[in-house]
Amino acid sequence: MEPVTLTSERLLLRPFTPEDAEEVRAAVQDPQITRWIPLPDPYGTAEAEDFVGRYAPRAWHDDTEYTFSVRPRGRHDGPLLASASLHHPRAGTWEVGFYTVREHRGNGYATEATRTLAHWAFTALGCARLEWRAEVGNTASRLVAEKAGFTLEGTLRAAFARPDSHRDCWLASLLPSDLGLPSRTPYLPARQP
Repeated sequence: MEPVTLTSERLLLRPFTPEDAEEVRAAVQDPQITRWIPLPDPYGTAEAEDFVGRYAPRAWHDDTEYTFSVRPRGRHDGPLLASASLHHPRAGTWEVGFYTVREHRGNGYATEATRTLAHWAFTALGCARLEWRAEVGNTASRLVAEKAGFTLEGTLRAAFARPDSHRDCWLASLLPSDLGLPSRTPYLPARQP
């Protein structure tokens, strides 16, 4: 897929560019990001340059992950507020991931970016189900997912891989109907006994 740019009321979501490497490197030095997202340790300039210059563009090209730099609307070069992505398509299901830069937390940017990605996934990508997963205990991420409209479905044992172990993770989902959007195929929920 060719990279796209999305907007919401306050945000511009655009693909990362090589010029973003230093902001990415600086953002992921935050222990609250590295605590919950398995990233290379240490994460230096080379890792950031590889992410924005090779990994992210290649994933767009291969249609496996669409990663966005989240910035103030109308400011292509405004400060990095957050990062959000859709990744790992499985039979019409995509997974959303995000982080917020420490200085910009508490402003609803991750929630707004997640809703924007969800709308795009359902209307442009044919996504039938959007999932959110996070290691059990990542309550900030869970709060974003819940504010974005996701329904918590449960805990998956040993489903979150860290470099040193497998951990339990929370799983939540969002369906087109949760956002008032039509689905390409009908959803027939199980009947309750």
